[in-house]
Amino acid sequence: MSKTVIEHVLSRLKAIGIDDIFGVPGDYAFPVNDAINDSAEINWIGCGNELNAGYAADGYARIKGVGALCTTFGVGELSAINAIAGAYAEHLPVFHLVGMPNMATQAGRKQAHHTLGDGDYDLFRKMSDPVVAASAIMTPDNVAFETERLIHEALYHRRPVYMGFPADLALRPALGTAQEIPLPPSDTTALAAAVEAIVEAVATANSAVALAGMLVGRTGNAARLERLLDISGLPFATMFMGKSVIDEQHPNYIGMYDGALLEPEVREMVEGADLVIDIAAPLTDFNSGVFTARLDDTRTIWIGHHETRIGTRTFRNVELGDVIEALIHRLSHRDWPKRRPGTIEHGIYDAGDKIDAVSLYGRWSSFISPGDILVAETGTASMGLGFAYLPAGASFHNQTLWGSIGWATPAALGTAVAAPDHRTVLVTGEGSHQMTVQELGQFARLGLKPIVFVLNNDGYLIERLLARDGEAAYNDVAPWRYIELPHALGCDDWLCLRVSTCGELDEAMLQARAATTGVYIEVVTGRYVSSDLALKLQTAMQAIYKAS
Repeated sequence: MSKTVIEHVLSRLKAIGIDDIFGVPGDYAFPVNDAINDSAEINWIGCGNELNAGYAADGYARIKGVGALCTTFGVGELSAINAIAGAYAEHLPVFHLVGMPNMATQAGRKQAHHTLGDGDYDLFRKMSDPVVAASAIMTPDNVAFETERLIHEALYHRRPVYMGFPADLALRPALGTAQEIPLPPSDTTALAAAVEAIVEAVATANSAVALAGMLVGRTGNAARLERLLDISGLPFATMFMGKSVIDEQHPNYIGMYDGALLEPEVREMVEGADLVIDIAAPLTDFNSGVFTARLDDTRTIWIGHHETRIGTRTFRNVELGDVIEALIHRLSHRDWPKRRPGTIEHGIYDAGDKIDAVSLYGRWSSFISPGDILVAETGTASMGLGFAYLPAGASFHNQTLWGSIGWATPAALGTAVAAPDHRTVLVTGEGSHQMTVQELGQFARLGLKPIVFVLNNDGYLIERLLARDGEAAYNDVAPWRYIELPHALGCDDWLCLRVSTCGELDEAMLQARAATTGVYIEVVTGRYVSSDLALKLQTAMQAIYKAS
């Protein structure tokens, strides 16, 4: 029997690596929901709301390279659109499947529920268009081609795409066939010229540093870049968005570059080098130390996703992976100047001492084990952990550019579903946690066992630091009993602890390491206990806020 429209799409999503689809059911989406539910190859992962489903798909895509969510028309898709925008900003190919009213309802411009009552059934798709790489309404006639087109657009741009499914058409047989659309190769002439220019620049440099960027990982080129670093001996740093894109235990790793804000030795090596090779590391505000990075264009090569820039020359239609691969065969090994990054200090404390920034971030840093997936929420928690020196195989995930608070808890669900054989460690602030806490229940329902640290500093600390008046009422949050939440949300056998002293934190971490269940630890600190980076941002961000 031929596949239906939705079955065809699901089979292709499975083929590119999607085994799980996050979502919230809705009546217009029932044909899509049922097809996922009936599939022997793809699992339905229900979430507390559509926004959380989008965040979970984001986290999943960070591990598997692609992700998907399913929502209903109007109310569901608009609830998810913030997460889709985040995936767009952070270059994550997330497939958004939207169940729509049937064609008779649309053609009749009927005032159906989940609409604005104006008969416009294309409005919400158009709302999504600015935050997706492409969109299509799937029909029996176009589904074969449009599925391939949308897969191509998602993978080429590393951005989300939108798939609309009218309820009646989703269940009709898919007509026709279509070939996969291969990703375009580089322009051979431009590639050869770009690589030759890079090789010449490296040959004449007495010192050089590579900046390994986020898109290296998003495009599946991390292993390729690691080979280049091995062969060339080039030292490399990462920036916040690209942290752990290459294993931080690599012998060429020199640390995190954050402009003038932190790590002066790394800054000196990067900005003082004869040559800097920026490999898909965008100079966003938090990536560049709030625009304090000083990379001289005359001494910097920019290898981007689809083009390379060297001085005044731009080589277009040159793919990132092709440039790295070509350099593997052209660069020879040199003994470049390097340094080893330092660890975050624990400090010396008595067991009864209150937890401060040094004792907290030093302990959190040493808690991470090889292979862990560390998901750190936007705000002071991630800023403190961004400079942790991670063990072999551990990865760090943060929504650095989009920065939507609440992202981390559902994103951790996504990473745990994507890699259940790895330990997911979630570190979140209590204000962010309150926004999306429902997804704790999904961990238990799916048999997943994360370790969750909730930093309770009595409000939105990063906002307190950045606002004109840190004590303004809008920086306060409701005082929840956090360690009661897991049990209320169905995590009945989890280890739940509340700590406020260094000794209690040490003991809680010992128990967490030995636990065979999920773990939830509330860490209570003073209201203004802040990492160094958060404190530096307090001053640096004023350049963005001030009127010009």
